[in-house]
Amino acid sequence: MTLLIDQTFPRTLDQLLARYATPDWQGATLDTWLFEDTASRRAAEARFRAAGITARLHPAYKPLIGLFMEDPRAAGPFARVDVSYPVVPPAGDNRFRLEAYPLAGMLGEAAVGLSAQGASDASHPAYQVRLEAADGAVTNLSVPAPNHLAPDHLGEMRLSPTGWLRVSHPDGRRIDERLPTDYETLFHRAMAVIADHDWGQDEPFFEALEIRIDLPGRDMALPVGEEAVSLHEALHEELYFSVLEHIQRRTGRPVGARDIQPGQILPDIRASDGTIRLRIETRPLDMGEADWPDQPLHGAEAPFGMARIRAELDRIGGRVFTAGSRAGRTVPARYIAGSDHPVMISGGQHANEVSGVAGALRAAALLAERPGAHVTIAPVENPDGYALHRRLARTQPRHMHHAARYTALGDDLEYRRADGLPYEAAIRAEALALSGARLHLNLHGYPSHEWTRPLTGYVPRGFEMWTVPKGIFLILRHHPGWEAPARTLLTRVTAALAQIPALAALNAYQIALYEIHAGRLDFEVIDGIPCMVSEHATQAPAVTLITEYPDETVYGDAFRLAHDAQSRAVLAAYEAWQEVMGDADQALNGD
Repeated sequence: MTLLIDQTFPRTLDQLLARYATPDWQGATLDTWLFEDTASRRAAEARFRAAGITARLHPAYKPLIGLFMEDPRAAGPFARVDVSYPVVPPAGDNRFRLEAYPLAGMLGEAAVGLSAQGASDASHPAYQVRLEAADGAVTNLSVPAPNHLAPDHLGEMRLSPTGWLRVSHPDGRRIDERLPTDYETLFHRAMAVIADHDWGQDEPFFEALEIRIDLPGRDMALPVGEEAVSLHEALHEELYFSVLEHIQRRTGRPVGARDIQPGQILPDIRASDGTIRLRIETRPLDMGEADWPDQPLHGAEAPFGMARIRAELDRIGGRVFTAGSRAGRTVPARYIAGSDHPVMISGGQHANEVSGVAGALRAAALLAERPGAHVTIAPVENPDGYALHRRLARTQPRHMHHAARYTALGDDLEYRRADGLPYEAAIRAEALALSGARLHLNLHGYPSHEWTRPLTGYVPRGFEMWTVPKGIFLILRHHPGWEAPARTLLTRVTAALAQIPALAALNAYQIALYEIHAGRLDFEVIDGIPCMVSEHATQAPAVTLITEYPDETVYGDAFRLAHDAQSRAVLAAYEAWQEVMGDADQALNGD
């Protein structure tokens, strides 16, 4: 273990109170934008009032959403809401339109209009809001959204939310300036410490790099699906991907390279009672098991623990085959040999995408009862990540936890380099060798709520298309010459999924909200399900169907719907594949 830093930071909120809630500033008016939750800001406003200062403390993160959640003037109901959002050229035309998400879902029956302003100054963008009540009364509001244009850890110019301070005193004293906050300082300090450390030349550079942060505040749930305003989750995402990007750049790889093997990067962001603390250290890999409470196979309301997964695989039967993970965990799998055309089924490549694990097990259990079934099933391809997801979910159960996305080596197992040990990637090679399958059903997920990186430009770099959910969608990849059977397969799956009423409703709702805030959905849509079809000459086997369900992180009825959709997709694809390949066999035999 190596300790890189253990440091506490002064809270910006406390510093403002100490400086301005004093007799010297009595009678002043104060507006400030901070990375603090609603309760903390309201409590501070009360302390300012007691000291004779009129103070309004606004959220620096998603200030427009803060207006509608906190300001009585925007309580509604409204007949119509029009928002004119700022456009700052370095950030792109859509940045503040996305930042307004999920406003259109928060306003009930009100008509919503979003329109772009002309070019705005980088440090003083503001939303202009027109609220029209049912009786025709109109309220116009301006909502400042302070931002800061500066180079990030990669040296790229990024426009990011920041703190701001405005103070006006009757004696003529005025302050109107950017206020670097504890939240920003904490992040930049963590990145500087990691960048300055000598990691040597050989990957992996560490077993686990743990970034433990204690930060005041609580998440604020929004009245739209799984949406919430979470400074803690945003900081997890910011740190995980920023550290990954730094190492990609440091090793000479392009940003976004998935074959990087730094070790396990582990931001652990927890709510505190007021303390702001940063502790970074290298640690041995954790060997704890994903021990979720036991769940019924077909009615689970939360992910399965590994003990239940192993027990279900034993019930499914077939030939046991395994691979090992970097931390020493086992990747469990089964091969059921039969007379059908073989199919590979896998889940948990990205281990925070948990509905595919449950869906793969459910489908495999049903297929195992089918005469002639011919499948391989590897429900948790990334057991190290799956265990990490469980560990992080104990303290932050609703967060995306992208630190659990990749393996303990820090790479995406599908992109594992050929010059090292295969570890988890060996499970697919073995499945293909055993079965000779020409179809791989690869079950995935993505965030069930908005994904942001507010300290490096807000929209996640390299993952822009994933920032807002859009229902279940499918990715189909095929070898040259396989498009026709692959498309037949795809349409059979979309037709089956369209028969799930709750899923159809979820897709319609999320797509509508997406198109209001993110623009036109640039996908082919079949049976209400967005699809992406592409030719890949090298990916094995010949056809791969990837499901993408918005499952990070859902529970209860939402989780049941998620794994039901995953299971139904597998069953429909398996059945369609038998017909598709049967037709191909007849054609080859001249029948």
